[in-house]
Formats: sequence, C-alpha cells, structure tokens
Amino acid sequence: MARPLCLLFDCDGTLVDSEPLLADEMSSSLTEAGLPFRTSDYMGEFRGARFRRIVAALEQRYGSVDPERLDTLECRMRANLNRRLASELIAIDGAAEALAALSGHPMGVVSNGPENKIRTSLDATGLAAMFGDRLFSAYTAQCWKPDPCLFHHAASLMGFASEECVVIDDALVGVRGALAAGMTVIHLNRFPDVEQTPEGAIMISNMYQLPTVIAHLETSRALAAHA
Repeated sequence: MARPLCLLFDCDGTLVDSEPLLADEMSSSLTEAGLPFRTSDYMGEFRGARFRRIVAALEQRYGSVDPERLDTLECRMRANLNRRLASELIAIDGAAEALAALSGHPMGVVSNGPENKIRTSLDATGLAAMFGDRLFSAYTAQCWKPDPCLFHHAASLMGFASEECVVIDDALVGVRGALAAGMTVIHLNRFPDVEQTPEGAIMISNMYQLPTVIAHLETSRALAAHA
C-alpha cells in the first residue's frame, strides 16, 4: 500500500494571516528609506515575493538606497514584525481544522520567509505542533520561490519524490514554483475575482475544502496504482 502523500504548506497567507502585518511594516520601512510603498502594493503586486526582490524592483523605479542603511532598516522591520506576529497574528480561517483532518499525512512548511519568522507565526497561532522541525526556509536553502529548488529541497529532506508531494500555496510565486518542481499543486485562491489560478493547479477558495481535495487525490492515486 502506498504511503500517504506528503503535504507541503506555504506559511504566509496559507496557514497564517500575516500578510496585512507584513505589508504594513514594509510600507513604513520602505517609504522611510525613500522607496514609496503602500500596503496595497504588496497585496496587489508583490504577494509572496522575497523582500530583497521587492526592494530591487522599487530601486529600479525610485533610485538606489545605501546598502548599509537598507540592512539596518530590514533588521528593524523584521524585529518589529516578529513582535507583532507574536501578539496580533491569527490563523487563516479553516487552517487548524484542515491540519487536524489531515494529521495522518507527513506535513512540512515551505516558505520564502526566514525560519524564525515561520516559527514565530506557527507558535502564535497554535499550529507549530503539527509540523515540528519540518520547516523549510528559503533563507536556509538559499533559493527562493518561484525557483523550484526550494520545493525539491523540502521534498528531499522529507524523504519524498516530487510526484508524492502536494503543495498548498496562496501566492502565485509559490504555485508556479511548485508546478515547475513537478508537484501536485493546490492554489488557495482567496481573491478569485482578481487572481487567476495557473493552469495545472487545483483551486480552492478556503482551507475547509482542503481535506476533501486531498482525499480525492489519494483515491485517484490508489485507482491509478491498481489500473
């Protein structure tokens, strides 16, 4: 009998509702540095992107910022964000219920964020016990979504082949990276009016739907194995 599918979850916007806090802190810090940035810019253009990629895009538009000043600003921004995550963060609606229903599956978190941010987020929302140390940060792997290497890194350390993995991600950078990695991808599309799910991915609009989709995938997999 085949072992259960390995489930790889994004963190921000998929498990925890951290993106409004992140966008707010980015807006304050980047604007102060001379790179005008609104919270709506993150949600509309840069959701899920690496912080330094956002900075690079803004510098092309508004001019370069002194690297030392930028390092200081990023450190302060991340410290402020971690404090807010610890006290203000909530889980995405349905995430805890979905994880409980899927507890028989091996599960990990694959994020473009630093590992300490992932841990803070999961601890603050009571989801940490579901994942243990199976947290895969782009900063540790030194490759960022949409590069598929981050997903290959996570799958390898979990002991699974790409075709045995299902990625659950709300951001298009993650969806595209996971598709490129040859994995089954479920796009948590919480903004279906303005965001289109890429071809090849399965769309859900809320986390309550996830256990049913995973059950269907397991059934299809079992039928294919006996065909």
